[in-house]
Amino acid sequence: MHPTRRTLLTATAALTASLALPGCSNSPASAPGSSGGQPKRGGHLRAAFAGGGAAETLDPHLSNLFADAARAKALYDKLADYGSDMTARPRLAERWEPNDALDRWTVTLREAEFHDGRPVSAADILYSYRRITDPKKAYRAKASLEPVDLEASRATGPRTVEFRLKRPTAEFPNVLAAFGAYIVPDGTDRFDKPVGSGPFRFVSFTPGRSARFTRNDAYWDGAPHLDALDIVVADEESARLNALLAGQVDYAHELSPSTARAHEHGGRVTIVRLRNSAMQGFVMKTDRPPFDDPRVRQAFFLIADREELVKGALSGAGTVGNDLFGKGYEYYADDIPQRRQDLDRARTLLKAAGAEGLRVTLDTSPVAPGFVEAAGIFRDQAARAGVTIDIRTGNKDSYWKDILDSGTLAGYRSGAMPIEAHISQRLLSGSTTNATHWRRKDFDALYQQMQSTKDTAGRSALYERMQRQLHTEGGFLVWGFADWIVGTSPRVRGVATDAPANTLDWARFDTVWLA
Repeated sequence: MHPTRRTLLTATAALTASLALPGCSNSPASAPGSSGGQPKRGGHLRAAFAGGGAAETLDPHLSNLFADAARAKALYDKLADYGSDMTARPRLAERWEPNDALDRWTVTLREAEFHDGRPVSAADILYSYRRITDPKKAYRAKASLEPVDLEASRATGPRTVEFRLKRPTAEFPNVLAAFGAYIVPDGTDRFDKPVGSGPFRFVSFTPGRSARFTRNDAYWDGAPHLDALDIVVADEESARLNALLAGQVDYAHELSPSTARAHEHGGRVTIVRLRNSAMQGFVMKTDRPPFDDPRVRQAFFLIADREELVKGALSGAGTVGNDLFGKGYEYYADDIPQRRQDLDRARTLLKAAGAEGLRVTLDTSPVAPGFVEAAGIFRDQAARAGVTIDIRTGNKDSYWKDILDSGTLAGYRSGAMPIEAHISQRLLSGSTTNATHWRRKDFDALYQQMQSTKDTAGRSALYERMQRQLHTEGGFLVWGFADWIVGTSPRVRGVATDAPANTLDWARFDTVWLA
């Protein structure tokens, strides 16, 4: 998700207006830290996020920005959500069980209620999923629900759903945890006064300004510690930081590495680093020159000095990558040796491919932190191997669409998701966001074999085979994984420190309290 940016003046004015609400306590904290101590009930927390103006919504199926996602998490629940290692964890689903063929899954719901007292039922699940997959709508979770045959799926009891799938899907729990796959009451088509089953109840909402919620004492996972929660909008990082320093907000989302370094030890702000939150790299189009030759791709893998890229482009706020997605996640191939810069070997490969004196264009954009800086660093690294890179800076509003099929080499970034989802969405022959144009029938067959394999050990072996193939000849040059940085008031407790963005414990305010 890439938040819309506006001017600092507009952001600051909007934030100031948002904060002209009752219930804010600016009392100083007595002890720093984002966790620890005995939870304390009460208090009113304000959290600042970058926003999207009038486009902001409380319809959880339309969520696109981080602010939308944070509001959705406060109001609603999913059947499952992702842990820090991207494994699916039960939420509204108490359990799930497949048949032997892995093409039917029975999901049993826990006892939970919507904010109006109605029990969450199988009918609500089927309605929500069918709404998400409406062919006339562009709901974000639609692609994730593609394996499900919702016409054939049915309720087998008030709290039991039998999902029938179009094909065997061993990793079906990932579907239940998909971003945006929230459950709303059967028949819901308006969200001006939303009713969910989440930890907070709706009070008010002004798009581009603020949303207010109060504690749901009947929440199935335990009532939140906080009495109330405000999510306010401040597009510019400086506006969020200044509001945090001034005591106007208690939580500031999406801070830069330089901000973190400047304030980490000052005592006025607690910095929380969410590790392995964003993959950073370059994509090489494997279906066109010069990257249709695997030797050229291998040479580029060896040109990259990953430590220098992490230090320069991410200001050190991250870890090196190994040309594979999902470091720290379930099924990541840790035993593949770390690739390091080897310019002599890179030159040899380029010469063997007839690509000496190669000149290529690298597309980049200020669409995400570190993109432009990474392009410049990699250009200089490539020059030492005899490769000339011309940098072309694109429009940040259309960048992701532009690089999907055009060009040959481009800067790339991805947020957290299961490795299975990364493969299915970006690396299969029919994947709709296949930016590397990696299309291999043997690779597709391994993926299908993995989805048809019931035992975890068997699936792990197949995941490793796929990752070894990608590491050797794929089109993703993954040089690093960026930290996601959040700032809080020292009085805030309970903020998870091991929760990549878009996982269960990211932006989760029902477990937070004020000291």
